[in-house]
Amino acid sequence: MKVELRPEQFKEHSLLGRLLRRLHIDIPLLIGLLLLLTISFMMLYSTGNKETALLIRQAVRMGVAGGLMVVLAHIDPRQFQRYSIPLYGVGVVLLAAVLLVGDVGKGAQRWLDLGVFRFQPSEMIKITTPMMLAWYLSGHDIPPRWYHIVVATAFILLPTLLIVRQPDLGTSLLVASSGVFVLYFAGISWRFLLSSATGFMAFTPIYWHFFMREYQKDRVLTFLNPEADPMGKGYHIIQSKIAIGSGGVNGKGWQENTQSQLDFLPESSTDFIFAVFAEEFGLVGCIGLLILYLGIIARGFYIAVQAQDTYCRLLAGSLVCTFFVYVFVNIGMVIGILPVVGVPLPLISYGGTSMVTLLAGFGILMSIHTHKKILPS
Repeated sequence: MKVELRPEQFKEHSLLGRLLRRLHIDIPLLIGLLLLLTISFMMLYSTGNKETALLIRQAVRMGVAGGLMVVLAHIDPRQFQRYSIPLYGVGVVLLAAVLLVGDVGKGAQRWLDLGVFRFQPSEMIKITTPMMLAWYLSGHDIPPRWYHIVVATAFILLPTLLIVRQPDLGTSLLVASSGVFVLYFAGISWRFLLSSATGFMAFTPIYWHFFMREYQKDRVLTFLNPEADPMGKGYHIIQSKIAIGSGGVNGKGWQENTQSQLDFLPESSTDFIFAVFAEEFGLVGCIGLLILYLGIIARGFYIAVQAQDTYCRLLAGSLVCTFFVYVFVNIGMVIGILPVVGVPLPLISYGGTSMVTLLAGFGILMSIHTHKKILPS
């Protein structure tokens, strides 16, 4: 069958193309993110007992985070490179301010009260740390020499140790991993990685005895044997496993969960929302969600590979891997293969802080992809 296109259709196609270029939005990435946000609404409606106010608050946070993503997508990546040092410096200063005058909540000092709203500087540093390392390493030989690695490690350790002091072990691990990913993509040798991992493991007993808080030790011991205190410290993970197991292959159906609605599962709308999702949609739904996450990650890696300079490649690769760590750590702790840390399920758990950080990272990815220069043939 022969299909003919009218001239006005070419015009419309051209207008659509120009509109997409002006928005600096990567459509495949945007579709994946919108699907995750839709799932978030569905799960919060289910876990929040159909509370409209909760959905409105989440919608406002999504709007703010989405607006920031669009704004960052419009900024030329060269501007991110230019301001990497001051942004990193501001982040470190704010982390130091948290230790001096920060608000205390749930036994941790992580927030700065700015009057109108509270701000968590550790979220900002998740992006500015890889920006700083990408700027530093892109200005030297790739792969980096040993003294460049030492300086880069110092850039990682400074914010990481400040966050450990809050204390916030989960966020500190995310910040450290974001910097390590930059080093990895810069081409450091496997010998260095293995020796660093060995040194870290050797330091673990010292950290356990002298630096870890009691509640952090309890989380590790509970991870190893949650049944030792089934009605206390092991309650969260035991109820989470019950919820996941009761979902079976096909799940009980949307809004048909019992662990959350009967208040057996704590933090069902935040850290343990994946357990509710597994109960409602079963193994099939979980596989579908993982495929969606992997699709977003694959698109991010494609953008990183297509980046046209070292700074953009290092930064994009780190942002994508950090998103992967979010997914891996949350699902790992919910199913019981990792200790429980305060890491939400990205773009699905209730809350605005991590959502702003993640969508800001995706805004930078879109900027890197849509601001590519056309190279002469």
